[in-house]
Amino acid sequence: MPAPELMTAELTLTGRITTASNATFLGSIADVDVVYKPIAGESPLWDFPHGCLAHREVAAYLVSQVFDWDIVPRTWLRDGPLGAGMVQLWQEQDPTQRAVNLLATEHVPETGWKHVLEGQDENGRMVSLVHEDSAALRRMAVFDAVVNNADRKGDHILAMTGGVRHGVDHGLTFHQDHKLRTVLWGWLGDALTDEELEGIDRVTEGLQGGLGRDLADLLSAEEIASLTTRCERLRAEGRFPAPSGEMPAVPWPLF
Repeated sequence: MPAPELMTAELTLTGRITTASNATFLGSIADVDVVYKPIAGESPLWDFPHGCLAHREVAAYLVSQVFDWDIVPRTWLRDGPLGAGMVQLWQEQDPTQRAVNLLATEHVPETGWKHVLEGQDENGRMVSLVHEDSAALRRMAVFDAVVNNADRKGDHILAMTGGVRHGVDHGLTFHQDHKLRTVLWGWLGDALTDEELEGIDRVTEGLQGGLGRDLADLLSAEEIASLTTRCERLRAEGRFPAPSGEMPAVPWPLF
Protein backbone atom coordinates (compact mmCIF):
# COMPACT_ATOMS: atom_id res chain seq x y z
CA MET A 1 0.00 0.00 0.00
CA PRO A 2 1.17 3.58 -0.67
CA ALA A 3 1.85 5.96 2.19
CA PRO A 4 -1.42 7.00 3.95
CA GLU A 5 -1.22 10.58 2.70
CA LEU A 6 -1.11 9.36 -0.91
CA MET A 7 -4.45 7.64 -0.28
CA THR A 8 -6.17 10.44 1.61
CA ALA A 9 -4.60 13.80 0.69
CA GLU A 10 -6.23 15.85 -2.05
CA LEU A 11 -5.32 14.90 -5.63
CA THR A 12 -4.89 18.12 -7.59
CA LEU A 13 -4.86 18.01 -11.40
CA THR A 14 -1.94 19.85 -13.03
CA GLY A 15 -2.22 18.81 -16.68
CA ARG A 16 -3.49 16.28 -19.18
CA ILE A 17 -1.69 13.80 -21.43
CA THR A 18 -3.62 14.35 -24.64
CA THR A 19 -1.92 11.59 -26.65
CA ALA A 20 -3.41 8.85 -24.44
CA SER A 21 -6.40 6.90 -25.75
CA ASN A 22 -8.05 7.06 -22.31
CA ALA A 23 -8.43 10.11 -20.09
CA THR A 24 -5.01 10.53 -18.46
CA PHE A 25 -4.01 13.39 -16.18
CA LEU A 26 -0.95 14.66 -14.41
CA GLY A 27 -1.55 15.46 -10.80
CA SER A 28 -0.06 16.10 -7.40
CA ILE A 29 -0.72 14.55 -4.01
CA ALA A 30 1.07 16.10 -1.04
CA ASP A 31 3.75 17.51 -3.39
CA VAL A 32 4.25 14.09 -5.03
CA ASP A 33 3.77 14.02 -8.83
CA VAL A 34 1.42 11.31 -10.09
CA VAL A 35 -0.45 10.06 -13.14
CA TYR A 36 -4.22 9.73 -12.67
CA LYS A 37 -6.53 7.71 -14.94
CA PRO A 38 -10.18 7.90 -13.85
CA ILE A 39 -12.30 4.84 -14.58
CA ALA A 40 -14.98 7.15 -15.97
CA GLY A 41 -12.55 8.21 -18.71
CA GLU A 42 -11.84 4.70 -20.01
CA SER A 43 -12.81 4.17 -23.65
CA PRO A 44 -14.88 1.02 -24.36
CA LEU A 45 -12.98 -1.84 -26.02
CA TRP A 46 -14.35 -4.73 -28.02
CA ASP A 47 -12.12 -7.35 -26.39
CA PHE A 48 -11.85 -6.20 -22.75
CA PRO A 49 -14.69 -5.67 -20.25
CA HIS A 50 -15.58 -2.00 -19.75
CA GLY A 51 -14.46 -0.15 -16.64
CA CYS A 52 -11.66 -2.51 -15.64
CA LEU A 53 -8.47 -1.00 -17.05
CA ALA A 54 -7.51 0.73 -13.80
CA HIS A 55 -7.87 -2.54 -11.93
CA ARG A 56 -5.58 -4.26 -14.44
CA GLU A 57 -2.96 -1.56 -14.00
CA VAL A 58 -2.96 -2.18 -10.25
CA ALA A 59 -2.86 -5.94 -10.81
CA ALA A 60 0.21 -5.48 -13.04
CA TYR A 61 1.92 -3.54 -10.24
CA LEU A 62 1.17 -6.31 -7.73
CA VAL A 63 2.64 -8.96 -10.02
CA SER A 64 5.67 -6.73 -10.65
CA GLN A 65 6.21 -6.48 -6.90
CA VAL A 66 6.28 -10.25 -6.56
CA PHE A 67 8.72 -10.55 -9.48
CA ASP A 68 10.86 -8.08 -7.47
CA TRP A 69 12.35 -6.54 -10.62
CA ASP A 70 11.15 -2.93 -10.16
CA ILE A 71 9.30 -2.87 -13.47
CA VAL A 72 6.00 -1.11 -12.70
CA PRO A 73 6.06 2.13 -10.68
CA ARG A 74 3.92 2.17 -7.54
CA THR A 75 0.28 2.04 -8.61
CA TRP A 76 -2.94 2.06 -6.61
CA LEU A 77 -6.66 2.77 -6.74
CA ARG A 78 -8.20 5.80 -5.06
CA ASP A 79 -10.75 8.56 -5.53
CA GLY A 80 -9.85 11.68 -7.47
CA PRO A 81 -11.45 14.81 -8.94
CA LEU A 82 -13.12 12.71 -11.67
CA GLY A 83 -13.97 9.73 -9.51
CA ALA A 84 -12.20 6.51 -8.66
CA GLY A 85 -9.25 5.61 -10.80
CA MET A 86 -5.68 4.43 -11.07
CA VAL A 87 -2.91 6.56 -9.61
CA GLN A 88 0.77 5.93 -10.35
CA LEU A 89 3.92 7.67 -9.23
CA TRP A 90 5.28 9.89 -11.99
CA GLN A 91 8.68 8.85 -13.39
CA GLU A 92 11.10 11.34 -14.95
CA GLN A 93 12.89 9.69 -17.86
CA ASP A 94 16.48 10.23 -18.88
CA PRO A 95 16.09 12.24 -22.13
CA THR A 96 19.45 10.99 -23.42
CA GLN A 97 18.38 7.32 -23.43
CA ARG A 98 15.98 5.30 -25.57
CA ALA A 99 15.40 1.58 -25.00
CA VAL A 100 13.40 1.03 -28.22
CA ASN A 101 13.97 2.83 -31.50
CA LEU A 102 13.27 2.97 -35.22
CA LEU A 103 16.54 3.35 -37.12
CA ALA A 104 17.60 3.39 -40.73
CA THR A 105 18.48 -0.24 -41.35
CA GLU A 106 22.04 0.57 -42.43
CA HIS A 107 22.59 2.44 -39.14
CA VAL A 108 21.58 -0.35 -36.75
CA PRO A 109 24.54 -1.08 -34.42
CA GLU A 110 26.03 -4.55 -34.73
CA THR A 111 26.11 -5.14 -30.97
CA GLY A 112 23.99 -4.17 -27.97
CA TRP A 113 20.69 -4.17 -29.87
CA LYS A 114 18.09 -6.74 -30.91
CA HIS A 115 16.35 -6.57 -34.28
CA VAL A 116 12.54 -7.03 -34.20
CA LEU A 117 11.24 -6.22 -37.68
CA GLU A 118 12.00 -4.28 -40.82
CA GLY A 119 9.89 -2.09 -43.08
CA GLN A 120 9.83 1.04 -45.20
CA ASP A 121 9.27 4.61 -44.12
CA GLU A 122 7.11 7.13 -45.99
CA ASN A 123 10.00 7.78 -48.36
CA GLY A 124 10.58 4.13 -49.20
CA ARG A 125 13.76 3.85 -47.12
CA MET A 126 14.35 0.65 -45.10
CA VAL A 127 13.98 1.08 -41.35
CA SER A 128 14.35 -1.40 -38.50
CA LEU A 129 12.56 -1.64 -35.16
CA VAL A 130 15.20 -2.44 -32.56
CA HIS A 131 15.46 -2.59 -28.79
CA GLU A 132 18.44 -2.71 -26.49
CA ASP A 133 19.84 -6.08 -25.43
CA SER A 134 19.80 -5.58 -21.67
CA ALA A 135 18.93 -7.65 -18.61
CA ALA A 136 16.38 -5.05 -17.52
CA LEU A 137 14.50 -5.23 -20.82
CA ARG A 138 14.69 -9.05 -20.85
CA ARG A 139 12.96 -9.07 -17.47
CA MET A 140 10.26 -6.78 -18.83
CA ALA A 141 9.69 -9.17 -21.74
CA VAL A 142 9.24 -12.03 -19.25
CA PHE A 143 6.85 -9.90 -17.21
CA ASP A 144 4.83 -9.08 -20.34
CA ALA A 145 4.53 -12.75 -21.27
CA VAL A 146 3.24 -13.56 -17.78
CA VAL A 147 0.69 -10.74 -17.56
CA ASN A 148 -0.30 -11.21 -21.23
CA ASN A 149 0.41 -7.60 -22.15
CA ALA A 150 -1.50 -6.67 -25.31
CA ASP A 151 0.02 -3.20 -25.67
CA ARG A 152 3.77 -2.98 -25.02
CA LYS A 153 4.57 0.00 -27.22
CA GLY A 154 8.00 1.55 -27.41
CA ASP A 155 6.91 4.62 -25.46
CA HIS A 156 5.49 2.42 -22.69
CA ILE A 157 9.10 1.71 -21.70
CA LEU A 158 10.68 4.45 -19.63
CA ALA A 159 14.46 4.64 -19.82
CA MET A 160 15.71 5.85 -16.47
CA THR A 161 19.18 6.72 -15.25
CA GLY A 162 21.42 3.88 -14.11
CA GLY A 163 19.97 1.41 -16.60
CA VAL A 164 16.61 1.11 -14.84
CA ARG A 165 13.70 0.41 -17.20
CA HIS A 166 10.13 1.00 -16.04
CA GLY A 167 7.03 -0.25 -17.85
CA VAL A 168 3.80 1.76 -17.81
CA ASP A 169 0.30 1.62 -19.35
CA HIS A 170 -0.79 -1.86 -18.32
CA GLY A 171 -4.54 -1.55 -18.80
CA LEU A 172 -4.57 -4.17 -21.57
CA THR A 173 -3.28 -7.09 -19.55
CA PHE A 174 -4.46 -10.35 -17.96
CA HIS A 175 -6.95 -11.32 -20.64
CA GLN A 176 -7.78 -15.01 -20.35
CA ASP A 177 -7.14 -15.45 -24.10
CA HIS A 178 -3.69 -15.04 -25.66
CA LYS A 179 -3.16 -11.33 -26.40
CA LEU A 180 0.60 -10.77 -26.24
CA ARG A 181 1.48 -7.80 -28.47
CA THR A 182 4.86 -6.25 -27.86
CA VAL A 183 7.88 -4.60 -29.44
CA LEU A 184 10.15 -6.80 -27.29
CA TRP A 185 10.50 -9.86 -29.53
CA GLY A 186 14.30 -9.75 -29.77
CA TRP A 187 14.88 -12.80 -27.57
CA LEU A 188 12.30 -15.01 -29.27
CA GLY A 189 13.16 -18.66 -28.55
CA ASP A 190 16.13 -17.84 -26.29
CA ALA A 191 16.46 -19.84 -23.07
CA LEU A 192 15.34 -18.08 -19.89
CA THR A 193 18.03 -17.41 -17.30
CA ASP A 194 17.96 -18.85 -13.78
CA GLU A 195 17.05 -15.40 -12.46
CA GLU A 196 14.11 -15.15 -14.86
CA LEU A 197 12.88 -18.64 -13.97
CA GLU A 198 13.13 -17.83 -10.27
CA GLY A 199 11.00 -14.73 -10.85
CA ILE A 200 8.31 -16.83 -12.51
CA ASP A 201 8.48 -19.25 -9.57
CA ARG A 202 7.88 -16.38 -7.13
CA VAL A 203 4.75 -15.36 -9.02
CA THR A 204 3.48 -18.95 -9.18
CA GLU A 205 4.00 -19.33 -5.44
CA GLY A 206 2.40 -15.95 -4.76
CA LEU A 207 -0.71 -16.93 -6.71
CA GLN A 208 -1.29 -19.66 -4.13
CA GLY A 209 -1.16 -17.10 -1.32
CA GLY A 210 -1.24 -13.35 -0.85
CA LEU A 211 -0.89 -12.36 -4.49
CA GLY A 212 -3.79 -14.60 -5.46
CA ARG A 213 -5.98 -13.09 -2.75
CA ASP A 214 -5.11 -9.54 -3.79
CA LEU A 215 -5.73 -10.22 -7.47
CA ALA A 216 -9.14 -11.71 -6.69
CA ASP A 217 -10.34 -8.15 -5.99
CA LEU A 218 -9.10 -6.94 -9.38
CA LEU A 219 -9.44 -9.78 -11.92
CA SER A 220 -11.90 -12.56 -12.70
CA ALA A 221 -11.33 -16.12 -11.54
CA GLU A 222 -10.85 -17.15 -15.18
CA GLU A 223 -8.17 -14.50 -15.70
CA ILE A 224 -6.29 -15.59 -12.58
CA ALA A 225 -6.47 -19.21 -13.71
CA SER A 226 -5.05 -18.21 -17.11
CA LEU A 227 -2.28 -16.26 -15.36
CA THR A 228 -1.36 -19.39 -13.41
CA THR A 229 -1.35 -21.46 -16.59
CA ARG A 230 0.92 -18.96 -18.38
CA CYS A 231 3.42 -19.12 -15.52
CA GLU A 232 3.41 -22.91 -15.54
CA ARG A 233 3.79 -23.13 -19.33
CA LEU A 234 6.56 -20.54 -19.48
CA ARG A 235 8.40 -22.30 -16.65
CA ALA A 236 8.06 -25.70 -18.31
CA GLU A 237 9.20 -24.48 -21.74
CA GLY A 238 12.00 -22.38 -20.28
CA ARG A 239 12.18 -20.10 -23.33
CA PHE A 240 10.86 -16.77 -24.50
CA PRO A 241 7.57 -17.46 -26.29
CA ALA A 242 6.87 -16.91 -29.97
CA PRO A 243 3.87 -15.05 -31.42
CA SER A 244 0.80 -17.22 -31.86
CA GLY A 245 -2.81 -16.92 -32.96
CA GLU A 246 -4.28 -14.60 -35.56
CA MET A 247 -3.78 -11.32 -33.72
CA PRO A 248 -0.88 -9.03 -34.73
CA ALA A 249 2.32 -9.74 -32.79
CA VAL A 250 3.13 -6.04 -32.33
CA PRO A 251 0.90 -3.17 -31.17
CA TRP A 252 -0.03 -0.34 -33.51
CA PRO A 253 1.19 2.27 -33.52
CA LEU A 254 4.56 0.96 -32.40
CA PHE A 255 5.18 4.10 -30.31
